[in-house]
Amino acid sequence: MAGRRSQPGGLVLPSPVVALSIVAVLMAAIAFVVTRGDDSGEKEVSSPPRSESTSQTSSDPTDSGETEGDPSPEPEPTPEPKPRKKLDRGEVFVEVYNNTSISGLAGDVGETATNIGWQVVGVDNWLGTIPSNTVYYPARLKRAARVLARDLGIDRVEPADGAMKLDRLTVILTGAL
Repeated sequence: MAGRRSQPGGLVLPSPVVALSIVAVLMAAIAFVVTRGDDSGEKEVSSPPRSESTSQTSSDPTDSGETEGDPSPEPEPTPEPKPRKKLDRGEVFVEVYNNTSISGLAGDVGETATNIGWQVVGVDNWLGTIPSNTVYYPARLKRAARVLARDLGIDRVEPADGAMKLDRLTVILTGAL
């Protein structure tokens, strides 16, 4: 029994690694409790206070709402409208369809649109009844449809219907431009 120590009726002490582990866990628990409510890394963001309305009513007709020595309130500047992002015609897909008996009309108008800068991805014939030359658009390309119609001299611009692709503009020609 040379390798064993025994302390009859005595307390067996843990190894130093176990003792250090217990101390580390206790220190972590204390640090957690102490810093639990601390917002040191967080900042509260608040919006600036809004100015009061300058149209306050007063029961005294001679009271202008200003105290002596106060300069008259500056009118709030009118916010300028956000500048629109410039339309890049080359990023918009366009298909041109011929709904007439004029041979090659869709190809000619497609070439015109390409020369202006539009990305024409197809020309073909359209079967159906369309009242006049029309540019059809999906909702997200409404502004582009108006620009394309203006570029080609087309007066009618309408939302796309179920037979049309919703990632591009569709031009259907019922007569020469």
